[in-house]
Amino acid sequence: MAQIRIENVRKEFGAFTAVQSSSFTIEDGEFFMLLGPSGCGKTTTLRMMAGLELPTSGEIYIDGEEVGQKPASQRDIAFVFQMFALYPHMNVRRNISYPLISQGMPRAEVRRRVQEIARILGIEDILDRPVGGLSGGDRQRVALGRAIVREPKAFFMDEPLGALDAEFREHMSAELRALHDRIGATTVYVTHDQLEAMQMGDKIVVMNHGVVEQFGVPQDIYDWPATKFVAQFIGSPCMNFLDFQGAVAPGQGSVALSGTDCAMPFLREGSRGDLTFGVRPEHITLDDSAPYKGRVAATEYLGTTQIVSFDTPNGPVKARVASHMPVRTGQTIGLRFDPRTVTVFDANSGRALLSEANEGVLNHG
Repeated sequence: MAQIRIENVRKEFGAFTAVQSSSFTIEDGEFFMLLGPSGCGKTTTLRMMAGLELPTSGEIYIDGEEVGQKPASQRDIAFVFQMFALYPHMNVRRNISYPLISQGMPRAEVRRRVQEIARILGIEDILDRPVGGLSGGDRQRVALGRAIVREPKAFFMDEPLGALDAEFREHMSAELRALHDRIGATTVYVTHDQLEAMQMGDKIVVMNHGVVEQFGVPQDIYDWPATKFVAQFIGSPCMNFLDFQGAVAPGQGSVALSGTDCAMPFLREGSRGDLTFGVRPEHITLDDSAPYKGRVAATEYLGTTQIVSFDTPNGPVKARVASHMPVRTGQTIGLRFDPRTVTVFDANSGRALLSEANEGVLNHG
């Protein structure tokens, strides 16, 4: 397996820039997620790593070798697509063994590898069945087997579970992660599903309009989003945003949010003008003694919790609270914010203002 390093990679299609000077490193053995909405550049980035697209500029290293201008056949990688692209006239065994046979590998070694991969994937009982009659999950396992059997340096997966229904997709995502842990592969996985990325990934790159918005471990990206886009894209419901007037001078102690008893300590990066105060729904406490008030607009029952929507002087707010908490529409309730869980954004740039609490985990790509 191998480390993959992307340095200032850019991709242009005529006048359109699909990827803008991206840089990040995927460590050997990581399960790495490229996350973002449709058209953000994540698949183009993956295809450049795989050699299916060549970068306009920048460098791509796989296992220490610069491969940016080399075709896919010279990169020792395996690609798994959303559409399984199996050979319909071959059975499962032949589909999995085809890459090895085409390389001229001895038949005994081919049989050994296919049997081992079938055991790992739990498809030993269907090796001699035609692929045409298989379920979506079994077809996905066959496609994975055909990629894994080559023992490449890295696996690239472009939304491989996208064609499956929601329940089976959740099951297969757990299987994929378990498979990754067994074989220790370097895996790069493209998805637009933030829950899938958070559940499966060791590291995540969040992209938007061809730009790397943030790069890091899932917990840091969730707790300390680097930009408002990341805060909106990660989490369900997403982070709340409240707009305040204020000024923060470099090195000054804190910023107090008017109308609340919440002050953000140790802000280091200067901003003068409008500030946006970001807080996750689960980090809001309903407390009648809190000075900041909201009027209940709606409630949404979710079983163990409920989502309560408020109208406030600074915009709409959603809070996730226990389902047994009595709340009624039209009620005015105090909202308390814990400054340790709050992110303050510059309202103009949308970037988070760094503080002692979060400057170590924010990575702006």
